[in-house]
Amino acid sequence: METATLDGKAIALGDAYRHAGKILKEAAFPLIAGLGADVAGARAAILLAERLKGAFDHLASRETLADIDVKRSFGMFTTTANEARLRGDCVVLIGPGLTRAWPGMLERLALAEPPRRGAQAQQPRKVIWVGPEGEEANAVPGAKVIPASVPELSGVLAAWRARFGGRPVALDAEKVALIDGLVETLRNARFGVFVWSASTLDPLAIEMLQALVIELNATTRFTGVHIGGRSGASGVTQTAGWMTGFPPRTGFGRGYPEHDPWRFESSRLVDSGEADAALWISAFDGEKPAWSRDDIPLITLAPAQAAPSRGLFIKVGQPGVTHDAVLMSQETGGMTLRRASAPTDAPSVAQAIGAIMAEVSEGAWR
Repeated sequence: METATLDGKAIALGDAYRHAGKILKEAAFPLIAGLGADVAGARAAILLAERLKGAFDHLASRETLADIDVKRSFGMFTTTANEARLRGDCVVLIGPGLTRAWPGMLERLALAEPPRRGAQAQQPRKVIWVGPEGEEANAVPGAKVIPASVPELSGVLAAWRARFGGRPVALDAEKVALIDGLVETLRNARFGVFVWSASTLDPLAIEMLQALVIELNATTRFTGVHIGGRSGASGVTQTAGWMTGFPPRTGFGRGYPEHDPWRFESSRLVDSGEADAALWISAFDGEKPAWSRDDIPLITLAPAQAAPSRGLFIKVGQPGVTHDAVLMSQETGGMTLRRASAPTDAPSVAQAIGAIMAEVSEGAWR
């Protein structure tokens, strides 16, 4: 596989970097999107967006912003996976696909084992899973499974909160009895933990969940573990925060960072024509852009198997696989160095962007 192509035809890597620089510096408002990268790649991409007075967005920013919206408007109780593993005597899993979003969840949280610390140490851990998909329903022996579709999750949480507060709900007696039993389990927990992914919960559902956590904390102790978005979303968000003060969906058009989840959403910018060139970064698995237009000048940084037939493509390595990478760890809740498991000489995202940045002359600064 060639290291670079232009409309499907191989070109020299140096020519690819020069062409990428030309596309970006001639654009009136370039977009740096996808941002599926490690911390070094995210840092380089944000610096490039700032240099060009463009905007940046992550491919999983919808999920990331769902959690952030609740944090900044309502507040949020969270803990680390390790603390949940050690002390969580009642673990409530909310929504389908949690093991897909976090493949190591079951092992890391040790859901089939009792907690090791706290008031309920070595006592059987109670596990409730609301709305699992497929084999997830049988993933934890002894877990209480509550069938629910994704659209029903908000209603389930609302009913739990209502019954916890002693308020009536418009359900039949059998369902009310089931909810009351589950609420009693939550009430009797000594260290309860909700686990969720914003890929299946909207901000209102997450706020409802956190409101229930707040009310539970009046008489016991409850917290949460949120599963970060795909393609390094948590690490990119942290990087954006310390560099700009804002999460993704931030622009530099006025010479300083401005965050606006609507204005700087990547698909909207492209489909509306506001962005007139795009650098798409998806180094983990080569996920494609979601926008509908296919006539925008496009530069793609992705693994070899994701080479598009249109636009400029530059092959990059996969963080933690072909090169060492610093990534946000779901297991510890902090930045972790992941050593390359299968090193190659493919450039990292940071190296590729550094070469592109070198082609953006000072005369292109606006």
